[in-house]
Amino acid sequence: MRKKHFLFASVLALLCGSSTLHAQDFKLTSSGYFKNQGVDVMAFDDIYPEGHQGGVCIIMNGHRVATNGDIRLEATPGQWQPVPKQLDRKLGDNSITATLCYPDSSRHLTGFNPMIYPDLHLIYTVKVESKGKHIEVTVDLDRPIPQEFIGKVGFNLEFFPGSLFGKPWIMDGQSGIFPQQPNSPLMTTQPNHLHTGNYHDGKQSLADMDKLIGKGYSPIVADDIISEPYAKGTKFTSRPDDPYNKVTIESLGGDLQLFDGRMNHNNGWFVLRSNIKPDVTKGAVKWIITPNVVADWMYQPVIQTSQIGYHPAQDKEAVIEMDIRDNRKETAQIIRIDADGEKVVKNVTPANWGKFLRYNYLKVNFTDVKEPGLYKIKYDTSVSPIFRIDNDVYARGVWQPVLEYFLPVQMCHMRVNEKYRVWHDCCHMDDARMAPAHNHIDGYDQKEGLSKFKSGEVVPGVNIGGWHDAGDFDLRIESQAGESYILALAYEAFRPDLDVTSIDQINRVTEIHQPDGKNDLLQQVENGALTVVNGYMALGRLYRGIICNDLRQYVLLGDAAAMTDGKIGNEDDRWIFTEDNPGRELSTAAQLAAVSRVLKGFNDTLSVHCLDIARKVYASTGSGNNRALFPKVQAAVELYLTTGEQPYMDFILDNQELIIKQIGRIGWYTARVEQQFAQMKNKKAKAFSTAFRKALTGYKQELDKQVQETPYGIPYRPHIWGAGWDIQRFGFQHYFLTTAYPEIFPKAPVFNALNFILGCHPGSNQASFASGVGAQSATVGYGLNRADWSYIPGGVISGTALIRPDFPELLTFPFLWQQTEYVLGGGSSHYMFLVLAAEQLLKQ
Repeated sequence: MRKKHFLFASVLALLCGSSTLHAQDFKLTSSGYFKNQGVDVMAFDDIYPEGHQGGVCIIMNGHRVATNGDIRLEATPGQWQPVPKQLDRKLGDNSITATLCYPDSSRHLTGFNPMIYPDLHLIYTVKVESKGKHIEVTVDLDRPIPQEFIGKVGFNLEFFPGSLFGKPWIMDGQSGIFPQQPNSPLMTTQPNHLHTGNYHDGKQSLADMDKLIGKGYSPIVADDIISEPYAKGTKFTSRPDDPYNKVTIESLGGDLQLFDGRMNHNNGWFVLRSNIKPDVTKGAVKWIITPNVVADWMYQPVIQTSQIGYHPAQDKEAVIEMDIRDNRKETAQIIRIDADGEKVVKNVTPANWGKFLRYNYLKVNFTDVKEPGLYKIKYDTSVSPIFRIDNDVYARGVWQPVLEYFLPVQMCHMRVNEKYRVWHDCCHMDDARMAPAHNHIDGYDQKEGLSKFKSGEVVPGVNIGGWHDAGDFDLRIESQAGESYILALAYEAFRPDLDVTSIDQINRVTEIHQPDGKNDLLQQVENGALTVVNGYMALGRLYRGIICNDLRQYVLLGDAAAMTDGKIGNEDDRWIFTEDNPGRELSTAAQLAAVSRVLKGFNDTLSVHCLDIARKVYASTGSGNNRALFPKVQAAVELYLTTGEQPYMDFILDNQELIIKQIGRIGWYTARVEQQFAQMKNKKAKAFSTAFRKALTGYKQELDKQVQETPYGIPYRPHIWGAGWDIQRFGFQHYFLTTAYPEIFPKAPVFNALNFILGCHPGSNQASFASGVGAQSATVGYGLNRADWSYIPGGVISGTALIRPDFPELLTFPFLWQQTEYVLGGGSSHYMFLVLAAEQLLKQ
């Protein structure tokens, strides 16, 4: 691989007429970060340090090697440790200066991810500036570190472990190999939570600190027992063996220490740290960072295609991602692979698409290649993964793994077997006790007076149905009802016939690859409905969700059955939460109304309960603001489609103005009732239909602009998580528009969204987001299996994330939830829907 890089760089230098033989200096670019050939140093442009995205970041030759360069209060912090609040970021002529502070009182013991901030008030600046071929980092404090926090406050830089295992480092006269697993000895220190600050303002719910800390090990305490540093010194070099990844860091103001963050967090990284000395303010930290710069390095073109391939009748377009400095336009070869060898079947001059993120993009259209077979695309020295062209390209092993593996494995209150293998034993049969009224974790926040059960009382009958959400094992209402809804719409649209799984809800056993004579899709719709309906019947209202009651349980890796002991009513039982959230309740009502349709004739009793609950929630839940009004429209739509009753139709017609104004948000599900209204003689319905279709034409113009923002023909606007889930949702919703109004909406966005998931997406990692699907796929996923660096077939990861401002990244690393997480309530089910949609659209 390295030889290929050298060859590519040399050839490119000649082609570009470059005579540069030596590295240049780091310069601050218009994008707001330092650049020198293939090396970028970013500073405080990213916003997610608890997810290893923040502070000072080093990208070398297309790979992020280090990040989160900032002041931290632990040597090896994890997801739950305090992060600073960024107050300001200023660009100088050749410098970036950020002002930050501790604490961030808005996150102290409250919110989605509560943190415990110690009684330390500190404002500081981090100045990052170019010094020729070096980057200098200087930290100034507004006051000296108090005595009780000496040794607790330091400047950290985290190194990505996934590419370092078995690779060398040097610290002064010491050397070592980054180990595959963290190794003792250990050291103990006094934890920061013994000096907890009093920052809570009383406006938000307060978390129970004792419950967060618990007994024994707790992931919210990251500084009581840590690893001894592998080395101490003043000058550290990572990857001295590799010019493409070699970086040297020298401390001018104190020792460096190399820690292994995995000792107290399974998802930790390697950490280089300088503790701040007593009585120091100016120049409390001064580092010289010297990344090795390979002269004339150039990003090798990446050819992005669908990992499974294409139907002969569909449009076929590969995307070539190029270095922004690479202005060549070689001929692309479409190569067919036969038993007796390879043959170039088409030469294509790529079309220039232009700049997106940090790259230049070309597009290769080979729609007219239709002969079934195996293919690859070659462009200069780059070659795509092998893909197929065939009529049955979507027929086997593409959508089926979602039903065949992923959803069964995620089932709660079940033992899940696959021949010799037990994915997990029967779990959470002791569900659930009523949650106490305070802020919990992961967005759960119980309020007083929202349950007929007292705190700690057992809520009977909720230990049935549902799927574990990603690796967290909780059951959120939107994940459960939402998943059932997508599956129900898939059944209505496509009627897929698959029976390869035996699901026994009475005896709590699921057998993968053991048919039971029942449609697997309907059985999974049933599984989601069971938890929602039984929760409502027990509580007299919808639950917010069911989740483990302490942080140690929350981070469990492995068998779900190990989370609790199965004995009802004791301390390890999960908690059930309720909430007053009209928008979410009405969304659930809409989802249950649709679920009731497809369960009719399969589980009539459950179907009746779903419809009854949907009616009651709709009737009892107001819509005083637009956030609740939107889902009330959706509930009216689904209830009308299920019952045909006039009050639901009247509500839709009465809200014509809102629907027209929000056509991009509401149009996809309202389209199905508009199709019926258009056939009616009712004047109000006719007027609605006319206005609706006119608004769709306007939305089409807006949509055209969105899909043209990227070379992939779909909007790509990631925030923190990879945008794969959003793109699948976009394709799912677009299906309803293109099938209802083919004269307005083309089919292409459905196929483009699917191709994005299957490998045609930004960045050097060309893998399919659907685990186990395609020639290359995400076979290291963030699920219950993540500690084993393995995957669940049919699980669809979050996908390529954006390292701000412009670096797309998909790492092979199981602990980076914003890139490799599985999810319920979308994700895999949206992906399955898209594959089935593609099959259907190609038959038309």
